[in-house]
Amino acid sequence: MEQSLSISLSQRLAMTTQLQQAIQILQLSAQDLRAEIEKEYLENPALELDYPDTPGDDLYAAGNIHALADYLSGRGGEDAGYEGGEQQSFETAAPVTYTLEEELLAQAKFAFPEERDLAIATFIIGSIDDRGYLTVPMGEIARASQATEAAVSVVLAKVQSFDPAGVGARDLSECLRLQAQRKGIYEGLVAAVIDRHLAEVAEADFKAIAKAEFCHLSEVQLAVDAVRQLDPKPGSAYGAEPDLVIEPDVFVKKIDGEYRVVLNDNGVPQLHISRMYQQAEHFDAKTQKYITGRLRAAEWLIRSIAQRRETIRHVVEEIVRRQRDYLEKGPAFLHAMTMKDVADAIDVHESTVSRAVANKYAQLPGGIVPLRKFFTANLAKDGGDFIASQAKTAIGEMIRGEDPHHPLSDQKICTQLEARGMTLSRRTVMKYREHLGFPSSTKRKRY
Repeated sequence: MEQSLSISLSQRLAMTTQLQQAIQILQLSAQDLRAEIEKEYLENPALELDYPDTPGDDLYAAGNIHALADYLSGRGGEDAGYEGGEQQSFETAAPVTYTLEEELLAQAKFAFPEERDLAIATFIIGSIDDRGYLTVPMGEIARASQATEAAVSVVLAKVQSFDPAGVGARDLSECLRLQAQRKGIYEGLVAAVIDRHLAEVAEADFKAIAKAEFCHLSEVQLAVDAVRQLDPKPGSAYGAEPDLVIEPDVFVKKIDGEYRVVLNDNGVPQLHISRMYQQAEHFDAKTQKYITGRLRAAEWLIRSIAQRRETIRHVVEEIVRRQRDYLEKGPAFLHAMTMKDVADAIDVHESTVSRAVANKYAQLPGGIVPLRKFFTANLAKDGGDFIASQAKTAIGEMIRGEDPHHPLSDQKICTQLEARGMTLSRRTVMKYREHLGFPSSTKRKRY
């Protein structure tokens, strides 16, 4: 066996702690950046923090530097560095969101003056799921409440009169029936559809309903339309998380005919190195070592935040340059553009662009959009230029403009798209159609 020694050269990027921090900061939204700055400020006494339009407080005065030295040398107590002054805590009140159970219990307290009936109602309400359906059999409720099934039925009927309409139902048919009764439409063909033909409605088999009920297809269509206005999950609106307010990370403004990119610094505190640390050379070696480490961390953080600003600005400026038609004419004029296109144009790595647009939104003249929305692959062949959003827009226009008595099949949509220079498979058309919320042509047909 022969052994040989060889030397090879290779390059690799060491993922240092500082580099990891810079990457993390680049990915942060404006809102998350504020939280990160405040966190670092609390952990690093070498940092001073100023909020926009608010003069900064000199929290680390000379006396506090001496207190730090005492603490590091073991001479300070738990409260070293604090002189009087109350700690202030600012908390944002969370929006009140009632659950379905809370809403029903509040109504039950007024509806059942008798304690025994209220106890039965409370058990029933506790057995209603998030959709609004009663999931426990009547016999079990009666045994648990030590009441007769007749008494439970009386209480349940009262609970089923509560808001939201349809709550407390034991199946879909009963849920829709309760709502139709409250609207005054539970009669004739509507009642027949709810009681006997929900399976046919799901399959859009209107002919079977018309045959069974001895009526015309158009009458079935009207009855089904009325049933579809009812809510199959009346409890789902309760206890939902409140809508989050989207805060733009950049503003794109048109000034003198040109688009300008402005980063959103509203409320983002400004960091700088504490002036008091200039006195640090007078302290002992242990304090000096600690201060030096904190200063380096502070400088790197400030540099990373500045680099984040520049990178995001360059990326968005290139997006704006390439997507002027979108800004001027609307979403239908979005051009195919990949992250690599932008990365090559501004001379950074593709992953840098990906991190720069992650979790970030732009305020455009037409509204707020996620930055990732601008990146789409080119689906055209032979040098054309169209993207998925344009194909979806075209499909939506075709379906909304079709003859409801003769709706377009997916294959017919394919043919019409190809005539517009968009070549898509029938399977892709079906996927886009379903994504837009349109059922198949069979289920869209009107009679």
